[in-house]
Amino acid sequence: MITSDHLNLSGVTHGFFTRHGGYSSGIFSSLNCGLGSGDDIALVTKNRAKVADDLGVAHSHLVSAYQVHSADVMVVDEPLAERPKVDGMVTAKRGLALGILTADCGPVLFADHKVGVIGACHAGWKGALSGVTDRTILAMESIGASRQNIVAVLGPTISQKAYEVGPEFSKPFLQQNSMHEKYFIPAVKNDHYMFDLPAYLVDRMKVFGVGQVFNSMLCTYSDADGFFSYRRTTHLHEKDYGRLISVIALNE
Repeated sequence: MITSDHLNLSGVTHGFFTRHGGYSSGIFSSLNCGLGSGDDIALVTKNRAKVADDLGVAHSHLVSAYQVHSADVMVVDEPLAERPKVDGMVTAKRGLALGILTADCGPVLFADHKVGVIGACHAGWKGALSGVTDRTILAMESIGASRQNIVAVLGPTISQKAYEVGPEFSKPFLQQNSMHEKYFIPAVKNDHYMFDLPAYLVDRMKVFGVGQVFNSMLCTYSDADGFFSYRRTTHLHEKDYGRLISVIALNE
């Protein structure tokens, strides 16, 4: 797993896990943690157990959601029997690990270690545009966090050089703010653009008043050895793809 120096905080443990170190094989090789993938569910369960072990939490206490590209966020106080349809989670409960699944979208981990509140969210373009990062921060504040004390780190995400979009894609972003034009540069293909999702996410969190915001600068698409990528899988005409997991927990 990859860790960020910015989240090496007292009482907090975290990891942006790569595709290495698990039990799956083939196109899912090897640390595929996606319960919604076509991988052998027994192997996915073993992979997630390994992640929990690496974070030092009980296997049952690694919590993840049924992500739907929304801005919905929930407070988690205990292990969940079923995966809720949300894209952000926050907790002040020690021993609970919040896990975000991605394969190009942005995994963001948050911590206010001074009061012991953490958060995690899945931010694809839809969730980013509709404010999943804002909603995650507000949920953290609802259980005691202070915005200026929050540290947020964006993990491995598709970079602008790999994210080509069509002519209609930019419209909702420009309708939100004409200054968002800066996140789009012309692509080689006529009337297409390259979208900078990481910059959009980082800037949005800064504007929202988060104390410290950092970008890992890791591209899921360009590093086939290290990361799963939905877009790369599509370009290679593969039938499915693995999911990376990014996790944060409060130490017991």
